[in-house]
Formats: sequence, structure tokens, C-alpha cells
Amino acid sequence: MNKITAGFVGFGEVNTPRDFIDKRCADAARLLEQQGMELVRTAPVSDDPDGVQAARAVRELKAGVEFDVLIICVAGWIPSWAVFSVIEPFKHKPIVLWGLTGWQEGDRFVTTADQAGTTALRKPMEDMGFTFKYVVTYRGQPPRIDEIVSYARAAQAAAFLRTARIGMAGYRDMRLYGTLYDGVSLKARIGPEIEHFELLELAQLIGKVDRAEVSRLAREVRTRWTFIKEPKAGTVEKSVELYLAISSKIKERGYQGFSFNDVDGIKKLLGFAPAGAMTLLHDEMSISSVPENDSLGSVTQLIVRALTGQVGAYLEFYEFLDNGALMGVPDYVPAEIVEGKVAVMPNAFGNFGEGLLNVSKLKTGRVTLARLGYGNGRYCLHMTTAEARTPRKWEEAGWAPPAPQLPSLEMIFDYPVEEFIQKVMSQHYILSFGDNRALLKDLCALLKIDVIGTA
Repeated sequence: MNKITAGFVGFGEVNTPRDFIDKRCADAARLLEQQGMELVRTAPVSDDPDGVQAARAVRELKAGVEFDVLIICVAGWIPSWAVFSVIEPFKHKPIVLWGLTGWQEGDRFVTTADQAGTTALRKPMEDMGFTFKYVVTYRGQPPRIDEIVSYARAAQAAAFLRTARIGMAGYRDMRLYGTLYDGVSLKARIGPEIEHFELLELAQLIGKVDRAEVSRLAREVRTRWTFIKEPKAGTVEKSVELYLAISSKIKERGYQGFSFNDVDGIKKLLGFAPAGAMTLLHDEMSISSVPENDSLGSVTQLIVRALTGQVGAYLEFYEFLDNGALMGVPDYVPAEIVEGKVAVMPNAFGNFGEGLLNVSKLKTGRVTLARLGYGNGRYCLHMTTAEARTPRKWEEAGWAPPAPQLPSLEMIFDYPVEEFIQKVMSQHYILSFGDNRALLKDLCALLKIDVIGTA
């Protein structure tokens, strides 16, 4: 993940001993740097009558490298005008309003009235339209650094999303409704551009692939993956050709996410399932992908990736349990979420020709499931944490025998299952390992996305 870069400026009233303010702000900045943050720092600011210190701080913050979030560290009482003189030029950026706490000297506690400063600022900042997170330090407790870092990570993710580009091969697979999106509101509220292109481009690119590269990769995947049974002649090569075509388009356009017309597109027009190509894509490239022209699923993946550094793999619902759900995929999973080696087997579904189906076992443990939704002019993020467990033996009807055990997990929800079901947004939800709710909530607060669920 990219290192978080933040602006940092401290504040303290002109009559407070300067060494108190300087030392405490320096200590606070050091705590952030110990978490891996890169700070664009300026010396603390007081309320000198001519505003010289505030003007100096603005100059120095503007002269530094571009940062995604501004941290204002209130180390004592400060008249509000001095703070607004500094932060007004950065109103377009997310801000952390951070109040410090005093210290113990023998049998007495000493304070510089830090929270007098922050409480005088919070409501005016809100009324003036600043986007910020308010973090205080409780007396006798350590600073809440994790909360500040989480918000800063969300600010970095929001900046990334504003210029992100998703490649979309084809449009509206299977004539689904839940995969559609509103381009104007998506660009205005969250930022990504979804760039559509025709499947014809992939077909044309397949015809131009380097045959020597096809042969090399075909030999390589035979040793890289575990093959459950031997595929027909040409099956592996077709997957490699499609991978090379897709990767060529992604590199050409600089996509950070990718989705494609699967059932009505690649399977129907090319005559085979693209799972092998997508498995190879995730082996060779750092990118998130989801099938079926799932627009908001792809945006959710970008959100998860930007916040956690994880690939943000998709899973879909097969069955609901009284305490969770059976979730899996009928095609491919990235190696990042696989337990052990990637396993594939040649198989066909319905009338589609043979392709390489990914049948890998998935990692288990604590996970977060999330999905972006849109309706009535509002975006929302539906999420829950769960315990992901190895599923009991099961199969999906329709596969050529012997039916495969699809990559899947039994999710034991922390959130009440019936409440989750009544708010479900799509067949696809995006998986990340660990409890990532705080990061997701911080980003939603920044982008004014409603949060649903979470337990």
C-alpha cells in the first residue's frame, strides 16, 4: 500500500509557554510517523495579533508535497480565528481535528485546555462545511492514533477514487438490473470513471497475441497450478490467449478495475468460459475484477483495495443459513485468497464449451463483506463481519459430471441474518480479510455514503 501523506500543524495560545506547545506537538507528530505516515510539517501556530505565524504555516504547507489529509493538532487553548486562518486554504481536503490532553506532575494534573480549543472549533467547522473527523484524547489514556490513521487512509482512498478508471468489456450481461449504474452521480459522488469497450476489441487482440508467449505461459501454468484432470488439447492455450488480450487492454488504458460480459459475451461468442484467463490475470497483474458487468461491484472492489491493500475478491450467494450464508463463485478466484496452490479443472456448464474452472480451496478466518448500492439519489454501503469457515460438501447443478466443488466459504455473520437479507444489494459481495469496518465507515463519512449493517 502507498504510504499515507498528511499535512500536520499544531496550535497553542500565545500566552501558553511555547516549549509546552512545541514539545507536545512534536511528540504527537512522532506517533503518527511511527505508524508509517509521511508528514508535511510546519511549526505550531499561535494567535499572534498580526497572523504572521498562520501565514507562515499556510506557505509551508503549500510548499510541501501534495497531501491527502490535514491534521490539526490542538495542544492548548487557541482562539478559533488563528486555526481558520490556516485551514481555510485547505478546505477542499479532509481534516482531522485532534485535541491532546495534559500530563501528570506528581500528585496533580496539568492541562493547557486542549479541549477548550477543540470544542470551540467543532461546530463552526461543521457549519462552514469542512469535511473532518473530530478526535479527542481522554485524560490519562493514550492518543487514539488508530482512528487518525484510519481516517487518513480513507482520505487517501477518496483521492485515489477521484481519478480511478474501470474497464468494462461489453454491457449489462444477462440483462441484469442490479449491475447497472448512474454514471453522473458515480463520478460526482465517488469519482471512478467506467470506460466501456466492445468485446470485439478482445476478439481482435486475441488474433494479435504473440504465439511464443502463449506457448511459454501455457507451459508455465501447467506447473504453477494443480490440474484435477487433463484438459482437452487447446483449452489451456485459449485461456492464455484471452488473458493476453485482456491484459493488453488493461495496460493500454491504465485500468485499476476490470469487469466483463461473461455469460452473454465471452462464453456465448468465444465458446468457452473465461475463468482460466481471469485466474491467470490475477497471477500476473495487480488488479481487481468481477464478472457480469457488475459496475458497483467493481467500484466496491476499488474501495476495498484502496483501504486495505487487498485484492477485494468477489463472492456470490448460493444459500442462506440461519446464521449466515454459503458463498462461492462459479468461475475464478485470485490466488491471494486461495489456501495452498491454485487448483483448476476442465469443465463445461450447460451449452458452453470446455474452459478451465478454478476449484481452489479458500482461506478461512475473520472477514468483512461489503457492497455499494444506489437508489433514490443516495449511495449506501451494506456490510457485515463474519467468520469464514470451510463449507460442507456441496455442488451446483448443471456442471458436467463429476460436478466440481466450487471455491466457497460458509459465512457465519455477526449481523442478524434476516436483517442482512432484507437489505441485500446484489448477488455479488466483496470480500476482505479482517475487520475493516472502521476504514469503510471513515470513507463513507468522507464521501457521504450511508452505512447499512455492520453489527
